[in-house]
Amino acid sequence: MTHSIFSLDRLATPIGKLLIVTDDAQRLRGIEWEDHRPRLEKLLRRYHGTFELREASPPAPARRALQAYFDGELDAVAGLETAKAGTEFQRLVWAGLRRIPAGETLSYGGLAARLGRPSAARAVGLANGANPLPIVVPCHRVIGANNALTGFGSGLPRKRWLLDHEARYAGTRAVLPTLSVA
Repeated sequence: MTHSIFSLDRLATPIGKLLIVTDDAQRLRGIEWEDHRPRLEKLLRRYHGTFELREASPPAPARRALQAYFDGELDAVAGLETAKAGTEFQRLVWAGLRRIPAGETLSYGGLAARLGRPSAARAVGLANGANPLPIVVPCHRVIGANNALTGFGSGLPRKRWLLDHEARYAGTRAVLPTLSVA
């Protein structure tokens, strides 16, 4: 891996300031809330090697799409291009996450089964936790088998907020998971 220069943009959201990292081709490299910046930098190093962050100017398409998402246009992030990162299995899981519709949730075991790997629920959970692009790769839509909120690198209150936000704008009446640690 070589030394990369990425653009860093910030977006004020109802649940904190979001950091958005893109490359010179405007592909997403990382997304994380500002109070979890060390996690973002760790994942960037893991997937892209050494890097430098420079303030973005002007705002990237990713910023506009994420703003639209928070404004209630849940599909606005669906077409965003992401840079290739992770192992083959992680990419398989992340592609599966992008196929979970807004307003719906799925268990780790359910996602593993959809991917044709029904015994890989734990591996799916690990890949889910290594996702550098929350919201765009909607890892928050995966819940515990007992319908409990589990494992979100940006914190369970944010996961709850994202699920509530999506249920409200997707018009779903699904019973959302409880806020408890499984």
